[in-house]
Parts: sequence; C-alpha cells; structure tokens
Amino acid sequence: MFGGINPGQMKAMMKQMGIKQEEIEVERVVIEGKDKRIIIEPALVQKITMQGQGSWQITGNAREESKEVQFSDEDVELVMEKTGVSEEEARKALNQTKDVAEAIVMLSE
Repeated sequence: MFGGINPGQMKAMMKQMGIKQEEIEVERVVIEGKDKRIIIEPALVQKITMQGQGSWQITGNAREESKEVQFSDEDVELVMEKTGVSEEEARKALNQTKDVAEAIVMLSE
C-alpha cells in the first residue's frame, strides 16, 4: 500500500494527519472474557491516537485459559465428606460457588 515510503516519511505523514503513535512498555496483556482469558506474552503494545480517540494494537504470542477454577481432589473429597453428596454434586457446587467453604454451606442447607 505504501511501498515506496520510508518509515521517517510515514511518521511525518501521520503527524500531518493528526495521528499520534506511541509504544507502551508492557510484559504481557490479559484480556478477560466471559468464559476465557487470553494472555499475550511477550507483548508489544502501541497506542494510536487519531482525532482524540485512542486505539490499541497488540502483537505477541497468545494463549487461552479457561476461567473455570480448578479444585484439587482433596477439596472435592472434603466437600463430599462434610455434606454426604456425590463427587458430581460436590464438583458442581465448587464450580458454582468457587469456594470450598461456600460449597459446603450451600450443600448443607
């Protein structure tokens, strides 16, 4: 698109058009979604401001993680022992409450 323009000329053109670009020093970027988290690490972030509006450009290696909390077998066994429920019910309660004590209270009511 801009084949014959060197980076200095491009920067001057952007300045004339009122576009400001700055590099932001970061180690990683985390994007929190409803059910997952996207982690970009290492990340390179540039903020581009044009007509007072800021936009962000992020480049790097991305990986996805589930936002579901993982509980140990010991946590599940504790909930089962204290409440007398099945493993499936104990895991369901732990995933719902995200806390061992709250799961025990919920299943004991």
